[in-house]
Amino acid sequence: MTDWSEIATQIAAASGEPFQPTSPRQVGGGCINAAAVLADGGRRWFVKLNDASRLDMFEAEHDGLAAMAATNSIRVPQPLCCGTSGRHAFIAMEYIALGGSGGATAERAGEALAAMHHSSADAHGWHRDNTIGSTPQPNHRDRDWAQFWCQRRLGFQLALAAQNGYGGRLQDRDARLLEHVDALLDHTPAPSLLHGDLWGGNFGGDDQGNPVIFDPACYYGDRETDIAMTELFGGFGSRFYAAYNAAWPLPPGYATRRMLYNLYHILNHLNLFGGGYGSQAERMMDRLLATVG
Repeated sequence: MTDWSEIATQIAAASGEPFQPTSPRQVGGGCINAAAVLADGGRRWFVKLNDASRLDMFEAEHDGLAAMAATNSIRVPQPLCCGTSGRHAFIAMEYIALGGSGGATAERAGEALAAMHHSSADAHGWHRDNTIGSTPQPNHRDRDWAQFWCQRRLGFQLALAAQNGYGGRLQDRDARLLEHVDALLDHTPAPSLLHGDLWGGNFGGDDQGNPVIFDPACYYGDRETDIAMTELFGGFGSRFYAAYNAAWPLPPGYATRRMLYNLYHILNHLNLFGGGYGSQAERMMDRLLATVG
């Protein structure tokens, strides 16, 4: 049983204003969290819930939302607070009514994402680990992008796949692929602030046509990783990509790097859901290895 009165008390303390909401309205929270909207007639907060042991996941999400919001480039739900109430951890953030992602929103999203990607740091990674879905995502900083991607992304997911029993042909390709990451990542990108999990389910538009992104897995890295993931499950539409490239063109070689970057997410889906993601990962690894001989 969720103690909504305790959560409302913590929201009031964080906002500095009294908050006495009516009964929460349950809404979809994805496949990981439960979610509800708390409203008192004037203000509305979007609240996500999970087990109290997952508080660190919400604290990392809070930091990611705050970092993206601080760029003043693209709209994200402003985070308010995280905490625990009984057996639940929660995060409370601005409620944004989403009205879809039409053409105008897609164009503005491309421009806004390019602007956000100009926010940089002196190394790839993040000041804390976070999660990609419910999978841990290690973010120890590294100035060498290829090394970061090899160790913190592909290597981590491949090791997790082995622990989860996905061996055989997948692991046969493991060491060979990791040996060639330097050659496949044939450029030295500046560390850009990334959403980190930018697929269509984490993108929409508000009632003014402003693009909105949410549910981040933020870190600093190659901006192409965000663009690659937008193409993984259907794409964001030609207007989005045209607007992004007009604002900040992608460098040559992106098509090959896109596959390497999306392999990370396919491996993560394998570790989360199993099924056909294993054979998809194998095919991607074969194509990547074929490019380096």
